[in-house]
Amino acid sequence: MTNTITNIHDLGLLFEKVQLENVFPDNKTFPDCIPKSSLNEINAQFLQEKDNTNFDLKTFVSAHFDLPINANSNYESDKNHSIEEHLKTLWDVLTRKHDSEKSSLIPLPNSYIVPGGRFREVYYWDSYFTMLGLQVSGRTDMIQAMVDNFSYLIDKIGHIPNGNRTYYIGRSQPPFYALMIRLLSEQKGFQVLIDYLPYLEKEYQFWMRGSENLSLQNNAINRVIKMPDGSILNRFWDNYNTPRPESYKEDIELAHSSNQKPEEIFRHLRAAAESGWDFSSRWFKESNDFASIHTTDIIPVDLNCLLFHLEETLASTYSLLNDAENVDKYQVLANNRKTAIQNYCWNETKGFYFDYDFVENKQKKHLTLAATFPLFFKISTNTQAQKIATFLEKNFLKSGGLLTTTSVTGQQWDSPNGWAPLQWIGYKGLLNYSFCDLAAQIKSNWINLNQKVYYQTGKMTEKYNVSDQNIMAGGGEYPNQDGFGWTNGVFLAMTK
Repeated sequence: MTNTITNIHDLGLLFEKVQLENVFPDNKTFPDCIPKSSLNEINAQFLQEKDNTNFDLKTFVSAHFDLPINANSNYESDKNHSIEEHLKTLWDVLTRKHDSEKSSLIPLPNSYIVPGGRFREVYYWDSYFTMLGLQVSGRTDMIQAMVDNFSYLIDKIGHIPNGNRTYYIGRSQPPFYALMIRLLSEQKGFQVLIDYLPYLEKEYQFWMRGSENLSLQNNAINRVIKMPDGSILNRFWDNYNTPRPESYKEDIELAHSSNQKPEEIFRHLRAAAESGWDFSSRWFKESNDFASIHTTDIIPVDLNCLLFHLEETLASTYSLLNDAENVDKYQVLANNRKTAIQNYCWNETKGFYFDYDFVENKQKKHLTLAATFPLFFKISTNTQAQKIATFLEKNFLKSGGLLTTTSVTGQQWDSPNGWAPLQWIGYKGLLNYSFCDLAAQIKSNWINLNQKVYYQTGKMTEKYNVSDQNIMAGGGEYPNQDGFGWTNGVFLAMTK
């Protein structure tokens, strides 16, 4: 008896052939297609016809599927308008309504903002930086709608997936939900924290799942790691160890060139996708060897800073309820995590934070902007902050803003690229410690680059080349995308 097929990426041979035979130039297209009839019927028809001498795969796909639509693909900006005017218009262009599309899309109860381009769905960590711009634009209604959508996903799925697609369910993204709740509370008051407390708890439980079963012998379960001193830190993970449906061909090809077992490298790739930094040499053992990726061996400094903030948010929310027991519980967890971040990720000699390889029990060597997260969440001491600021100015600051890493590898989350969310984290982190001149320089360089590209192209893009403003950013598994949600949000937040 054949199992019922519910997702395009479960179509087996048909899915594999479409992805590997370049039916579409972008491997994300087919998983996003909309079937014209039941997937079981399509699969049966394919199996019946595939060996016919006149069978054509592209013709078959077009007969049985509708292509996903980029709703903003025909939008053209007016370069005579200021960026602020452009972005005010763009919010509506990037808005998606509640729908019941019969595809891999997970329907949401409220409207939401998508990043743009090939990204036709909502993305988790992107949305926080988009919300910064919505706040400036007075769009509290949309912030509320998106927070409610993420709360719905936490309730329905148990966590916020990478994006609202069924093929993203195995992983999440950097946990910015608590920051979204705090942002909404700035507009609506502290009652927001209390109202969303059950979702904050469930989000925390997702990231800490398995922690009660950790031991020094069994020190890694899901996303939690027990360190040699008994402290618990987190890593990125994915529930699955198969090729990503949206990047199937790329994952298969990389597995063929790697010495790792296919299921190991697929898990590392998926975990890197959960990080949002897909891809960066920070996840590689050898900076220029993609096949050496080992994401799940790594304790990322940024992830653990975000979870520190979630623990502090839970503590402060319980304080509003006068629940001393839970205040103490979460404050102890936050304090313990802060100590562990300092113990494992701070390098006093270099004056910088580094990811930690818990398998080899040593710090990674890659220099990355993840080191600014302890500034953003006020984990660093003043002395550490001074050293980080000096290090950033010397090694990361370029004419267009901050580099993502100092390694040039061809990966999009490496030099020479800069990304809006990391500019914001670095900028605000430095302001937290009164490094106002350096923060202002980062802001000025980034904003000027955004403006230059906009007036040349009429676009706000996903990432920028911050080293050479005459060259567009590159690298990655797809071309640079325009739109672009988090770039728009950070621009507005920096220039308000």
